[in-house]
Amino acid sequence: MKVMIRKTSSGALSAYVPKKDLEEPIVAQERAELWGGSITLANGWTLALPEMAAGTTLPVTVEARRLSGD
Repeated sequence: MKVMIRKTSSGALSAYVPKKDLEEPIVAQERAELWGGSITLANGWTLALPEMAAGTTLPVTVEARRLSGD
């Protein structure tokens, strides 16, 4: 699924899923550099992000895979 990752004005990371019209804060991430690992959203979803360069600028839209969540 397409997911847009961005930094909020307060500096926190959030994810927006256009098909679901859902925006949730990212509450945990598997890797410090974000890319190539999984993230957990505030609603409980876990998403696998693709490998990308560590210096990738935000906002960016990526193809993520949903691992779990309601």
